[in-house]
Amino acid sequence: MTIAVTGATGQLGRLVVEALIARGATPGEIVAVVRDTAKAGGLLTLGVQVREGDYDRPETLTAALDGVDRLLLISGNAVGQRIPQHTAVIDAAKQAGVGFLAYTSILRADTSPIGLAPEHLATENLIKDSGIPYAFLRNGWYIENYAGSFGSAIAQGALYGSAADGRIAAATRADFAEAAAVVLLSGETGVYELAGDESFTLAGLAAAVAEASGAPVAYTDLPAEQYQAALVGAGLPEAFAGLLADTDVKIRDGHLDDDTKTLSRLIGRPTTPLSDAVAAALKN
Repeated sequence: MTIAVTGATGQLGRLVVEALIARGATPGEIVAVVRDTAKAGGLLTLGVQVREGDYDRPETLTAALDGVDRLLLISGNAVGQRIPQHTAVIDAAKQAGVGFLAYTSILRADTSPIGLAPEHLATENLIKDSGIPYAFLRNGWYIENYAGSFGSAIAQGALYGSAADGRIAAATRADFAEAAAVVLLSGETGVYELAGDESFTLAGLAAAVAEASGAPVAYTDLPAEQYQAALVGAGLPEAFAGLLADTDVKIRDGHLDDDTKTLSRLIGRPTTPLSDAVAAALKN
């Protein structure tokens, strides 16, 4: 059985490949689909097949998926361009005769008001319409999404946001990657709502950063407009800063919280504790 993973040189994709091998997949039967094969040396050392497949170059995708039985489509990182990119992969999968397609979506994609959700839901509908048996891996927030702010939070003594006391049931990329590997190996169709076992507030995140770093860090809650302006001041594009600020508002309203523990049941272990994830991020 041949399993392919798109975006395999990315932060999540590489972890999925490693998780597949750790769970018994034969490396030579794993296809790492990558945009730039020159960056895939680390994957080659694992013994997997590396094939070029670029979301923006549909002509590369059918050959990349030739002979593939099961496919993980990792959502593209170009927000606003995902629908045509994902359409190209789905069309290629159908043409190549892929028998099972898993997709990394967002928590409760069919009801979420988060700005990232519409592209995910549109992709889910495209997959449904393709006729390929599918699994939707509706991933919650990655703890690593916050890692880029830890340095400034430690330097300033403050972690900023607009989520108030909203709770986030986040997990690590490794947790979500292991879940993807489990589903790919089982071929079990369905919709999986995936999130961390223990939710936290941004105040709790600030406390975890303080504990791991030994520096005083506290959470400062800002109005969404002020938080967006601060992100723009830090160098983020205005549209993306607005998306992040709006996501915090949705966190405040509970849209990234979840207590089903589906993720930990799927992977057969508790999800990574926040303290461990923060400590690991500060070491990198």
